[in-house]
Amino acid sequence: MTSAATEVPNIHTVGELRASGHQQKQLREEIRENLLLKLRSGEDPWPGLHGFESTVIPQLERALLAGHDIVLLGERGQGKTRLLRTIGGLLDEWSPVIDGADLGEHPYDPITHESQRRAAALGDDLPVAWRHRSERYVEKLATPDTSVADLIGDVDPMKVADGRSLGDPETIHFGLIPRSHRGIVAINELPDLAERIQVSMLNVMEERDIQIRGYVLRLPLDVLVVASANPEDYTNRGRIITPLKDRFGAEIRTHYPTELEAEVAVIRQEADLVAEVPEHLIEILARFTRNLRASSSVDQRSGVSARFAIAGAETIAAAALHRAAVTGEDQAVARVVDLETAVDVLGGKIEFESGEEGRETDVLTHLLRVATADTVREHFRDIDFAPLVDAIEDGAMVTTGERMTARDVLAGLPPIGESELYDDVFARLGATNDGERAAAMELALEGLYLARKVGKDTDGSETVYG
Repeated sequence: MTSAATEVPNIHTVGELRASGHQQKQLREEIRENLLLKLRSGEDPWPGLHGFESTVIPQLERALLAGHDIVLLGERGQGKTRLLRTIGGLLDEWSPVIDGADLGEHPYDPITHESQRRAAALGDDLPVAWRHRSERYVEKLATPDTSVADLIGDVDPMKVADGRSLGDPETIHFGLIPRSHRGIVAINELPDLAERIQVSMLNVMEERDIQIRGYVLRLPLDVLVVASANPEDYTNRGRIITPLKDRFGAEIRTHYPTELEAEVAVIRQEADLVAEVPEHLIEILARFTRNLRASSSVDQRSGVSARFAIAGAETIAAAALHRAAVTGEDQAVARVVDLETAVDVLGGKIEFESGEEGRETDVLTHLLRVATADTVREHFRDIDFAPLVDAIEDGAMVTTGERMTARDVLAGLPPIGESELYDDVFARLGATNDGERAAAMELALEGLYLARKVGKDTDGSETVYG
């Protein structure tokens, strides 16, 4: 959701609002106009979304232009919730409401008995308040204990106790969906709602009225209902009931990024890094994640969330920060040696096939090595490492580890005469400080090890290439 860029309009009564020339717009019309305005001006309506440009986004835009309620189907960690939240950016920045009204009604169009009575009594003096677009998008995580009262409403016993009769519509306490009038209500993991609760949404989504304990209130609710669902939940643990599914005008399938660049962009955007993580390490994590999604050892029905790679980047950044604190390094920069810490802590985020018990670590380690080798080939394809290999074959050893500073690693590199190999490696990865140079050399050494040109021995916190 975008933050406010302009001040709240200085209009406080419905008379002032009419004098300003303000025109009321229905919610879907408002979203349609703002989306078309962004598309015509070349502004990206979907900032921060990667990998959906030619697949999900065109479908979503057509659904919004058509004014349809939308359900997104996709495995965990595909950005469904972020996509839903971005729709809120298509609302007008400020929207007028009747000040003090329960449902955020437009001052020109009161729909509850109380607001209609106030409008008739006050006329042009009816007070007006302004709601920011961020207040017009509400979200509900569907859980099995969600009730009809939560979503639709219920009779308020306190209002009955005040003397109102049970037949009085003003005894009703409205739920989340009516309170989202003239806004967007998003329901995450819709299949987790009990079926009887889903039934309560039918009238809201089609007839746009609500039914509470025998009351039928003909409230012309103006809401856009959007939802997300995991296909696995959708078909097994829970389901969207057929009548409700039919009321969603658009059912859109999401997916994981199809291109490596989009995967890297997601990690960079979402990860909260406490230390520098060079681009080649982010690329390894992105390739690692993609390898897991293609592995027959991993249960692909549950998916491999983008959060896996994001958590991996945050973990290796934390490892670098820990090393800097222990060794006194000035700069905390992640290196290849830190990738092992990611494997240690991220295994629990993956669901393996039933026949892989006991092999989880082996699978993760193998796929990480494949990702590292692919990254080495991508960046060092035409570099001749013969001088370094010859030096190691002659007895030189390079030591690194979680307690070795970058300067120690660089100081331990064997002399290679007049060869410009080291400078070529640094230049290829854009390394400009000791931490980045050490990270670049570790990638090169790990690539030589994976190509079986040098050996590697890991003992506790120390790794020796020799």
